[in-house]
Amino acid sequence: MPQETKSLSSVERGIRTRLRDAGIATPELDARLIVEHLTGFSLRDFIISGDTAIAGDVVERLEFATSRRIAGEPVHRIIGFREFYGLKLFLSSETLEPRPDTETLVDAVLPRLRQIVARQGVCRILDLGTGTGAIALALLAEVPQAHATAVDISSDALTTATRNALENGLSDRFQLVQSDWFEKISGAFHAIVSNPPYISTEELVTLQDEVRKHDPAKALDGGPDGLDAYRKIAEASLGYLEDGGFVGVEIGHRQKADVIRLFEDRSYRLLEARQDFGGHDRALVFAGK
Repeated sequence: MPQETKSLSSVERGIRTRLRDAGIATPELDARLIVEHLTGFSLRDFIISGDTAIAGDVVERLEFATSRRIAGEPVHRIIGFREFYGLKLFLSSETLEPRPDTETLVDAVLPRLRQIVARQGVCRILDLGTGTGAIALALLAEVPQAHATAVDISSDALTTATRNALENGLSDRFQLVQSDWFEKISGAFHAIVSNPPYISTEELVTLQDEVRKHDPAKALDGGPDGLDAYRKIAEASLGYLEDGGFVGVEIGHRQKADVIRLFEDRSYRLLEARQDFGGHDRALVFAGK
């Protein structure tokens, strides 16, 4: 029996209704992302070609993707990628889904990288716990004179970051190292950046299912107080910073005072504390030696 065809607009409308009825917070956006990804149609197509027929096998795949979303799987996990700072970044099981909050760290770091380039003509970046490569790749895209060394302990994450660098035309300035933090790193850098694990082990169970069940636990678990990674970064970074270099880290919204104290106790000086779009403390930048 032939599979039923449906129009683009009716399919999108039906998915949107199912998501809304299931209590999904952003049914319109999620429906559009799912339909765009699986059909190849753009938002413009929705407007001018809404009566375009969608084949039955595609409708079945759309329904399956919608069921996954209703079951709690994040929409960007379903479609396999997410946009970050204007870059399309593919995801994998061992990478965090890059989120808009992390763009706050990129915004804080960029002016300082440009100042270094203005003085020296080049800058070297070390990205610790790179995951998808989001932070380093965003910085490389914005600063053509920059080169980045991206570190992760996960081979899966490094494979994903490699793909993202290639897809965005940045692989020639992007070096990957499989390392447990600084273990296999040598040389000096003008900037060390990181979005480290910062959720306390106890708090992990309280996270939303979309995060707890789909983001890798080792990229979330910051130890008993959520500060283990910051201790490692603060203890070692001075040995890898160029004169005039700096460290930029993302933080949890209740960690500002604790992280500042950790770094200041090790002779760093706070340069900037920046909030995200929601008004939460999100990024700190410290001067090194």
